[in-house]
Amino acid sequence: MSRGSERMQLVLTGGPDSDQEELDELTRHLRERLLELDVERVEQARSGHVPAGAKPADAIAVGALAVTLAPIALRSVLGLVRTWIENRPVRTVSIALGGDSLELEAVSAADQQRLVEAFLAARATTGEDGGRDADDSSGAPGAGPEG
Repeated sequence: MSRGSERMQLVLTGGPDSDQEELDELTRHLRERLLELDVERVEQARSGHVPAGAKPADAIAVGALAVTLAPIALRSVLGLVRTWIENRPVRTVSIALGGDSLELEAVSAADQQRLVEAFLAARATTGEDGGRDADDSSGAPGAGPEG
């Protein structure tokens, strides 16, 4: 993980009719979309305990992703997740970053946007830098797209 990078956990919860195979497929699709953004890494998250002799695939937690990103990419990642969930059979996407968490549900786009903005504002007041856009004109090093 690069200096200044953060690790975000995403956990998808399927709808009432979802099965493990469908949730796995949705997770892989979200992973592909996240990799299109300016993030360092997106991996399927591992479950906590791996029994001795287990195959590496046995340790994968279905519906869970670990995203390594710079704080500047946080807004774009949250925006992608917010729009991605709208037309998918996913009930919620739980997001954990540091000590903060956010749960996006299949609710109106306006409600989701309010949740994302509140999450970013809370992180900004605790000294995290996730709320800045690439076009921030503060003049701070790394605030621009070349940063």
